[in-house]
Amino acid sequence: MRHGRYPFVVGFLVAPVTLYVVFVIAPYAQAFQISMTNWRGLSAPRWVGFDNYRRLLDDGSFWKAVQHHGVLLLALPLITIAIALFFAFLLNVGGKSSGGQRQGVRGAGFYRVVFFFPQVLAVAIIAVLFQMVYRPNESGLVNGVLMKLGLDPVLFLIRPNLALWSIIAVLVWQAVGFYVVLFSAGMAAIPGEIYEAAEMDGASRVTLFFRVTLPLLWDTLQVAWVYLGIAAFDAFAIVAVLSVDSGGPDGATTVLAMEIYRNAFVYSKYGYASAMGVALFFLTITFAALTLRLTKRESVEY
Repeated sequence: MRHGRYPFVVGFLVAPVTLYVVFVIAPYAQAFQISMTNWRGLSAPRWVGFDNYRRLLDDGSFWKAVQHHGVLLLALPLITIAIALFFAFLLNVGGKSSGGQRQGVRGAGFYRVVFFFPQVLAVAIIAVLFQMVYRPNESGLVNGVLMKLGLDPVLFLIRPNLALWSIIAVLVWQAVGFYVVLFSAGMAAIPGEIYEAAEMDGASRVTLFFRVTLPLLWDTLQVAWVYLGIAAFDAFAIVAVLSVDSGGPDGATTVLAMEIYRNAFVYSKYGYASAMGVALFFLTITFAALTLRLTKRESVEY
């Protein structure tokens, strides 16, 4: 039986592993190779070694994009997880007790659908919608109200000190619904007897949240932080559609994916763009590994 089982398993694995190697591993390897050349897309590539990586060290646009990713890495996970945890807690254990069981607020199922709705919209559609929200004139959703009240319009995407935070707000709005549902599923799996016992000991809702819910959701929070960190290293579609001059004004909202696109398809510097892509790859892998390592802790059994 053992001798006949291995060919059977290998037969099932050949097709998916082959597809993964051809469409995932091979493009990664090709990107590493192209990053060592000065390929412009038309002429044959010429080997330049690590010259493209040396150029990255002196490229102000590259370091500005890295700086923006640093802001995104702090703001996007923190804000998104905080909002999602708050709403998930209300939807699951924020209501009254019934039969000794803590319940969510009334209409929790409806609110879950409402929160999740942005996930069914394409990212480009979300960016176009917020173009209308952020318009700097009377046709803008926010500035239209402000101007009717006699106030000056807020230049969300034009002022360099506001543009990046305006884009972060869109990313949070788009992502928070998914994590509300994710955290709600995690909280629903926590036995109600744990909350009941804590309440009998006099625990308030704040204590329930920090002493019961958070420790039992730690593994889910860890995964959410990694996913949001990876999302913070992307943000290409939102920046490309929503920002002024694709990463402006004056590079105030540029990200590495935007710089890769610009160097490859505007300047035809495919070798240099590939070097940026390799740098982005290692930044993402390093972030995920460090996050999983630093947030590792013993699982709480219940």
